[in-house]
Amino acid sequence: MRFLSLLVLALTMVFATPASAEYGDVVINNFSDAAGMRPVVFPHWFHRVRFRCKVCHADLGFQFKAGGNQINMLKIIDGQFCGACHNGELAWSVENCNLCHSAKPKTATHVHESTLQKLAAPPAAAASSTALR
Repeated sequence: MRFLSLLVLALTMVFATPASAEYGDVVINNFSDAAGMRPVVFPHWFHRVRFRCKVCHADLGFQFKAGGNQINMLKIIDGQFCGACHNGELAWSVENCNLCHSAKPKTATHVHESTLQKLAAPPAAAASSTALR
């Protein structure tokens, strides 16, 4: 039975398709395209149910804006940003790039399915755009 479980796990890892962003995930593509890597899909709610906001946004210095941080692999390896936890002791290390770099190439930095993306333009902006016609 254990062999079968390991076989299923191995086949899943071999034939797995790239992850797609789900509601609330943050897609980060500040430097990925330029480096020839897929953008990062950061599962915000997966982390949020385990840690209070202050752990990342106060203690580790993440800004409250998608794309607001200048995260790169050198900083992560140096223990900054994601690297504070993803160091091989608390959470997995950076050796398996595809665990994080799993978005479709050329995907812009954004919060996936954010409510802000679905809001209508404020009335003043809508009025000024019709006045220009």
